[in-house]
Amino acid sequence: MKAVVFEDVGLPGIHDRAVPSFGAGEVLVRVAATGICGTDRAILLGEFPARRGVVLGHEAVGAVAAVGAGVGSLAPGDRVVINPTYHCDRCRPCRRGMPAHCGAKAGREVGVDRDGTMADFAVVPERFVHRLPASVSYRRGALVEPLACVLNNLAAARPRWDDRVLVVGAGPIGALCALVLARRGARVTLAERDPGRVALARLLLPRTVRVLAAEEAAGAGAPDVAVDTTGSLPGDVLGALAPGGTVVVMGEKEAGVATVPLRALVTRGIRLVGAGPYRPADFELAVDLATELPLEDLVTHVLPLERYAEALAMLAVAPAGQGRPEADGYRAMKVLLATDEGLAR
Repeated sequence: MKAVVFEDVGLPGIHDRAVPSFGAGEVLVRVAATGICGTDRAILLGEFPARRGVVLGHEAVGAVAAVGAGVGSLAPGDRVVINPTYHCDRCRPCRRGMPAHCGAKAGREVGVDRDGTMADFAVVPERFVHRLPASVSYRRGALVEPLACVLNNLAAARPRWDDRVLVVGAGPIGALCALVLARRGARVTLAERDPGRVALARLLLPRTVRVLAAEEAAGAGAPDVAVDTTGSLPGDVLGALAPGGTVVVMGEKEAGVATVPLRALVTRGIRLVGAGPYRPADFELAVDLATELPLEDLVTHVLPLERYAEALAMLAVAPAGQGRPEADGYRAMKVLLATDEGLAR
């Protein structure tokens, strides 16, 4: 099979790999499409650690190709979406009802230190494979996993009906946050520094979402809730929050740091929240909500797996030795890599 492999920082490559073997309790999935996540981008830019030689990708949909002994909930041909956030059910966090914070992650992070889904096939334990509803296309289903991330963080934000919500960053996660909030009737502003993403967000999102350049957002009024999807929270966001406001730090950058004005947190009653990974219930809810939300509206490009370098360039990732093309801006919102373009329907 073909697979996109992390060779080194700035060096992805397409490799020939054997179709992975599977055992009892496991499912062999014929991958239809995988979304390129900000984590994939960060790995290739050297901003997120990953095992060299790992197959990238974790936002995947496909069809069951075969099942191992003991698998009873799925059968070959079933259309499925993969939950890549594994948990063991045995460690202390799992036993305390916090499987999202499972302590047995080593060797089980899909697309990071365990082979991922930018390949023709992937092997997944049965309990992390969910049937796609009949009405959900592969193109829409590929955004179920990032939707689960968004649902978890918005639950941590606990926005009220009368809150003004600021989402920082108009990448796919920020756009999904805005889409979900808009469907709930929230007053939401999406702020972004990159002109290309500002233009894309204005084109793709409902008109009820106010999309502003970062400098415009600074004068747009004090939000009650701010969701930082960038991992580099601007210090002035904390100072600009309304009294009693909440900041949810959602973006992950390994070296990300922030200076927090502690007195302001106390005297103005500010909540600073890190929600962490989503729970299994969040993923199941995302599968259900995919029947209602037009997630595919955020997919701007679907490319064959072999055109991975072109897809990454659209997201400002250049191969090693060719510099970083951020100056050209982002030329896509959500990009899917498909093993067959005809499958991403």
